[in-house]
Amino acid sequence: MSLGTAEALQRLLSQWKRDVLANVPPEQRAELQKQIEARADELITRASDGSTGSLFSDLMGLGKGGAPSFDDVSKPVLVQDFDESVIQTQLHAAAELYYIYQHERMKVFQVAGALLRLFHDGRMRIQRGPGARALYLLEKHHPLRYKPRDRQLAYRRAFNYGALAAPPGAVVFRNFHREFVAFVAALAQYFRDLLIGEVIRGSQTLNERPFASQATIQRLGTDMRWQLDRATYGNILALTLEVGEYLKTILDALESPDIKKAFDANTKWDVIEVVSRRYLGGAAEISQRSKMADAGRLLLNFVADNPFKTRDFRDFQTEVAPLGPVAEEWIAAYRMTPEGRAFRGVTPTLRRTLGIPSAAAAL
Repeated sequence: MSLGTAEALQRLLSQWKRDVLANVPPEQRAELQKQIEARADELITRASDGSTGSLFSDLMGLGKGGAPSFDDVSKPVLVQDFDESVIQTQLHAAAELYYIYQHERMKVFQVAGALLRLFHDGRMRIQRGPGARALYLLEKHHPLRYKPRDRQLAYRRAFNYGALAAPPGAVVFRNFHREFVAFVAALAQYFRDLLIGEVIRGSQTLNERPFASQATIQRLGTDMRWQLDRATYGNILALTLEVGEYLKTILDALESPDIKKAFDANTKWDVIEVVSRRYLGGAAEISQRSKMADAGRLLLNFVADNPFKTRDFRDFQTEVAPLGPVAEEWIAAYRMTPEGRAFRGVTPTLRRTLGIPSAAAAL
């Protein structure tokens, strides 16, 4: 399709859309407009994919008829595919790695090592129960390839967490924490504003845009998808599969009744706390980290599965509706950790991330 034909078709479709929407009731206009725009884009794309277009050589004047006029040159259709140019498997692996990292911060792997030492040294009074067998088999499930140093390097590459330096030449998502906190804050802000809007209007079903912005969530989510995809190549997928299986084995072993009895514990989390206090220099933030692990994995899996292309606010609201409480849970747990105590609040954090000056600074 030539450039002149494409422009004429575009004008005709725009005029046709205005004429159709002029006679449509307001409550049906938004949905119909979306359908018309989708159909118009489809028609233009199909018309441009024909075989009548000029090649680049024709544009340069090397074709049979010499150099054509600009109106006769085929108009290229440029497709925006950036949002889809990620490997979802790697993004899901990043979500699992985040879950593993929070358990690392809970000292779960160190607790397993301490229990194995106590078991081998005969300093823990278990012998024939399921816990003794679980500890005997635990070394069988110990990761063969990915040791603690490999986990630390993976955390550094994907999240820029930990003390180890990244290997030379490795791609590191250096801004992960700032962007992830901002993404969670944007989700929380969206649903807080939505709730305020529903209270003011007195209804949840009014067809009006809520007092909130989806653009910030979409922008931060799209950027995290791209950055995580860049940083999680290589062994991250294999590492999360192997270490994830090992973590599951540890948590199952800690639920054994004879291990819990040996430490006068009711749950595996009590075992982790008691062993950490006795042998590892103190317990970590078990309650907070467990919630951050679960909520963070859910949020990162949402980022992995969502291309963030929805423009209609009602469709977007439906997509993110389950994540409002999850974001609030993550923030509530994060604020009780050492690194989260500097969290100023949802709105100040979002303003600072987006570069918006606060009211006090503006004065």
